[in-house]
Amino acid sequence: MTKIDIVNRVLEHTGLPKQDADIAVETIITLIKGALAKDQPVILRRFGSFQTRAKNLRIGRNPKTGEEAEISARNVVRFKAGKHFKQAVNGES
Repeated sequence: MTKIDIVNRVLEHTGLPKQDADIAVETIITLIKGALAKDQPVILRRFGSFQTRAKNLRIGRNPKTGEEAEISARNVVRFKAGKHFKQAVNGES
């Protein structure tokens, strides 16, 4: 499913004009990205939570050449699925 698929489903379920549905989906995505950029967790009940984790600088290897390379420190996003989300994915309701 792509973002445009989500926009189309939102307009089907709400009856909003396509432009408004697109704005709604884009606003939600922007809010989630903004909160994570400020290192704030995003918790969506019955779905899951997003949070950032710091990765330290480390030395890795190029799998082709075996040459060592420095992997810079960075933040990564972690998603933890909620109980109801896991049950829905596994066909349990």
